[in-house]
Amino acid sequence: MEIYKTVTEVKYFIEKVKSKNKCIGFIPTMGALHKGHLSLLYDSEKKTDISIVSIFVNPTQFNNQQDYIKYPRFFDKDIELLRSSGCDAVFFPSEEEMYPEPDDRVFDLGYLERIMEGEFRTGHFQGVAKIVSKLFNIVNPDFAFFGQKDFQQLAIVKKLVQLMGSSVKIISCPIVREDNGLAMSSRNQRLSAQEFDQASIIYQTISRIPEMIHNQDLLSIKKYVKDNIDGNPIFQTEYVELVDSESLEVVRDIKNHTSITCCVAVYCGQVRLIDNVQINL
Repeated sequence: MEIYKTVTEVKYFIEKVKSKNKCIGFIPTMGALHKGHLSLLYDSEKKTDISIVSIFVNPTQFNNQQDYIKYPRFFDKDIELLRSSGCDAVFFPSEEEMYPEPDDRVFDLGYLERIMEGEFRTGHFQGVAKIVSKLFNIVNPDFAFFGQKDFQQLAIVKKLVQLMGSSVKIISCPIVREDNGLAMSSRNQRLSAQEFDQASIIYQTISRIPEMIHNQDLLSIKKYVKDNIDGNPIFQTEYVELVDSESLEVVRDIKNHTSITCCVAVYCGQVRLIDNVQINL
């Protein structure tokens, strides 16, 4: 497994790979890797010839400076995990390498950045668009793999590809969960053992929505989700929203949709957790 820290190095590697007509799969990450990330790598290994993982904690997508500072960083552990999992190359740039000068670009993400995560994390998706566009231009992958836990981010990345006129194909990969149902996330490592165990209530709650969707109105369902999670004093729900699974349009009447996704963001102390469940109608 190769490790590259500069744009020049990784571009040279990409040129050699492309000259041999090999298909490149790319998994952008912020490190603190877990089985969810590895599932993306395994999907890439099945579909492509060369799998590249980037590790970069991107400062421009954090609207909370403390969240950026506290984001878990375990580079040596990540490298060993990737090496043992068959990864071909890792791109591990510094902040100076990725942002040699201020990036003042503004992306027209439209409605997608004004709801849910966009509403509560101002500027977050502009930061995501900046770093993903940079990485796509550097790595020039054939396929890029993203997890469905970051449901709205996945839609943003697909929109970004359209704006860039890029040929990269975005592959959506299923959520990987802990044994207690909690969606795997690097931020889970900041939870205490008690918080981790009790956080199972998030998925337990939203997984009931498919059986409720035809029998209760949408406001009642959202209230149930919030009340059930917030019934535990260590949790505070930031939002509950039901959106169309394709357009992310907020659902007003389920009769107008064939698939709905319930998205939630929940604070457990200072740790912010997100999850979602899709309901096919």
